[in-house]
Amino acid sequence: MNLIADRLDRISPSLTIAMTAKARALKAEGRDIISLAAGEPDFDTPRNVKDAAIAAIERGETKYTDVAGTMALRKAVCEKFKRDNNVDYKPEEILVATGGKQVIFDALVATINPGDEAIIPAPCWVSYPDIVALAEGKPVIVPCGPNQGFRITPEQLEAAITPKTKWFILNNPCNPTGAGYSAAELKGLAEVLMRHPDVWIFSDDIYEKLTYGGLKFATLVEVEPRLKERTVTMNGCSKAYAMTGWRIGFAGAPVKLIKAMDKLQSQSTSNTSSISQAAAIEALTGQQDSVEEMRKVYERRRDLVVGMLNEAPGLRCPTPEGAFYVFPDLRGCLGKTSAGGRKIETDEDFCLGLLEEQGVAAVHGAAFMFPGHFRISYATDDASLREACTRIQKFCAGLR
Repeated sequence: MNLIADRLDRISPSLTIAMTAKARALKAEGRDIISLAAGEPDFDTPRNVKDAAIAAIERGETKYTDVAGTMALRKAVCEKFKRDNNVDYKPEEILVATGGKQVIFDALVATINPGDEAIIPAPCWVSYPDIVALAEGKPVIVPCGPNQGFRITPEQLEAAITPKTKWFILNNPCNPTGAGYSAAELKGLAEVLMRHPDVWIFSDDIYEKLTYGGLKFATLVEVEPRLKERTVTMNGCSKAYAMTGWRIGFAGAPVKLIKAMDKLQSQSTSNTSSISQAAAIEALTGQQDSVEEMRKVYERRRDLVVGMLNEAPGLRCPTPEGAFYVFPDLRGCLGKTSAGGRKIETDEDFCLGLLEEQGVAAVHGAAFMFPGHFRISYATDDASLREACTRIQKFCAGLR
């Protein structure tokens, strides 16, 4: 009898986590490694948020909460959606989960039946296709290349919709490309979705606060309120507030779906940490100065990395509008051999060679359903970024 369930054959371990683990192992062996693989802010959690958590511990707020989150936090999330996105939600339309990934898992597993399709623009975050597949759905990957700013067009969305389409998943700004959508671009997508009333929308807005170059963030329900009754608007505290380890994601959605997600979560993790929830209330309702301070630093780092990577032979690095990633095109490096003797036939070869020969960890584009590229996170200090980019330049210059 096979011990492991067949459903696990449909998914792969997270390749971003795998590359981070490989870099960590090499570092433990004494190698000089700069890891730019993980999508995690290098900043500490803001002081006011930490103080709120400590105060909650001292007050004894260490018990179970409602599965969907404390009423205080759900009200704070409603206030956030109204203040930042001009979208009205009631507390019963809010679910708090153990990170944004659990929100995605809850929504898709609670709704997808075998054979249902989910449209995912690529490049895409590594977990979307696997969660769809785990739920016995079919990921429909729509390639969106650099010639279109890595953004899906209304025409592509229209062409991808079939009678089996259950979900359209949109990440804005996008991991791994940093591509952001203007309100006008979202309006074009919304017009398509209005013609297909059976398609649900998952709007992953986790990088909402991190936009650059004058891009004004907008979310789909904001530009087309009539989509609210079939949209999950997801956000969280991990990226904007440097709270990855606190594990706080949240979503606004119709009550019938929130109840289904709550039911599923009640038999998995139950409630998110009560202390993390108290910290999240302060993050969402307290002073926001630290968010803007971090955003400005990220924008400066973005410009540093883009400039240095575009000086590397064989690389082309577009300037992203949001998040904290760049997604350079490395196709000019393929078909060559590294100074250490590695043949560079694929983007994975490039990233493995870069790690082994220069000690820089990045994630290959195929992990994001878009080969020929690689992802670098610039959520680390300037000195490390400068040194990493210098090493990348050296690696590319050594290709023959």
